[in-house]
Amino acid sequence: MIDYYSTSAEFYELVATRHTASSGPPLTGVLTGLDVSHGPVLEIGAGTGRVTEVIAAALPEAEILAAEPSATMRAMLTSRVARDPDLRRRVTVVDGSAQDLVLPERLSAVVVFGVAGHLTVPERVALWKRLADRLPDGAPLVVELMGVSSPRVIPPVMSLRETIGRQTYEWWIGGEPTEGDAMRFTTTWKVLREGRTVREVADSYVWHTFDVARLAREAGMTSRRITEAGGRPVPEIGVLVK
Repeated sequence: MIDYYSTSAEFYELVATRHTASSGPPLTGVLTGLDVSHGPVLEIGAGTGRVTEVIAAALPEAEILAAEPSATMRAMLTSRVARDPDLRRRVTVVDGSAQDLVLPERLSAVVVFGVAGHLTVPERVALWKRLADRLPDGAPLVVELMGVSSPRVIPPVMSLRETIGRQTYEWWIGGEPTEGDAMRFTTTWKVLREGRTVREVADSYVWHTFDVARLAREAGMTSRRITEAGGRPVPEIGVLVK
């Protein structure tokens, strides 16, 4: 397992807040009213727990299994769960990457945000099969598509700028094709004080591109895309169903 996030984990909440504001409403729309009697709802790549909170609010009776392989991220996730009495009662935090995660025998739904592109095609196919074997007919497998369906050059651009105390934080991200379906994304966090950069933290990772139709073929499931919620555009989300 490669830890993609610990290098820049201190900044993650800045991105997660914005991410949840856009992706939370459509995820809520998919999950609301779901029958959760078949088993827990599994979240793969729970990060710091922002999406976990969305799942819990949408499904107030559901047991949730929140898996996060990064120890740094998992510490923040556990802290978020521990300080909320409702989450503490219903959410179980576990270590484990998508490729080797120990799964319960039955699941009611699965949420996979910010993860699928870290997996190769064979790894994804194996994961979808393991999940499908545990889901009832009609249960959703909700996957974040990340808006990159094929490799392309993405020039570095400032994607976020936030101020905390006397410091301003900028998040720069760009990408370029590597081999096959893959891209290498490079991210840089710049910490500025009084207009001067006092620190930079850079990292990179490989992301295997895909679209929802490809995921559906890999999984042998039907699919649909969600591109807006409440009349507002959102990052693409795919819903796979047996």
